[in-house]
Amino acid sequence: MRILVSFPIACFCCAFLTDLAYVATADMMWADFSDWLLAFGMIMGGLAAVAGIVSLFRRRTSPVRRPIVPLALGGIVVLALGFLNNLVHSRDAWTSVVPQGIVLSGVTVLVILLTAWRSSAPIYRYDPVLLNTGVRP
Repeated sequence: MRILVSFPIACFCCAFLTDLAYVATADMMWADFSDWLLAFGMIMGGLAAVAGIVSLFRRRTSPVRRPIVPLALGGIVVLALGFLNNLVHSRDAWTSVVPQGIVLSGVTVLVILLTAWRSSAPIYRYDPVLLNTGVRP
C-alpha cells in the first residue's frame, strides 16, 4: 500500500510544479503535463484508497499503530481537491491554470504535507502477547 500512496503524492506535487512552470513561461506543454499528472494521480489515488480499505480490515499483529483518522481524512481531502483540480484544468489554456488551478494545486500539496506531518508519529499500544514474547515496541 505504501508504494501505491507514493504515486499520487508525487503526481500532485509535480502538477503544482508544472503549474508554476506554466505561469512562468506560458508554454502550453506545462499545462498539458499538469493535466496528465492530475489524471494519473487520481487513478493511483483511487487504487491506494482501495488498498487502504483492504488493509484496514485485515488483521495485523504489529505493535506500532499509526493513527488512521488523519490519514483517511487527508486522503479524502486530497482526492477531492485533485478531482476539482482536474475539472479546472480541463478548461482552455491560461484559465485552466491561472488563478484557480495553481491555487488548488498549492492547497493540495499543503494538505499532503499536513497529513504526512500529522500522521507521522507512531502510536504504541500495549499488547501482553508481544510483551511475553520479548518483543519490545
